[in-house]
Amino acid sequence: MTPQDVAAKVGEQVGTSEWVEMSQERINQFADATGDHQFIHVNEEAAKMTPFGGTIAHGFLTLSMIPYLTANSDVPRVDGIKMAVNYGGNKTRFINPVRSGKKIRGHWKLLEMTEKRPGQWQQTMEITIEIEGEDKPALICEWMTMYFV
Repeated sequence: MTPQDVAAKVGEQVGTSEWVEMSQERINQFADATGDHQFIHVNEEAAKMTPFGGTIAHGFLTLSMIPYLTANSDVPRVDGIKMAVNYGGNKTRFINPVRSGKKIRGHWKLLEMTEKRPGQWQQTMEITIEIEGEDKPALICEWMTMYFV
């Protein structure tokens, strides 16, 4: 799609990803990568004593899954991209913890697609990360990407 084709979809739900399991192994790897070994994430026995009844994924792990979920989704792709970079996030809210072993998927709504300079487009998406079988999502955020075409 051209950037203009994508821009014509502003206000629409534009994609959904595949389901991905948030395994304890993934949670442990994230803890090792970030140094965040809080017991609620990595100590299954101690975490059983909390209101969650077991370990939960780090909120930032859930947030960091956005690129993977995007790559495994039907979100429209801009043709002819020379480079795409994360530009930032707005209004990120961690609403519901993701328990170890649960599956998540993303939903994208296009909020804005603006040409900032010739060949440089800024896209803003509202991304909701759903938890399989849960009423409330894990998180909702606005995420901006800069495209160079």
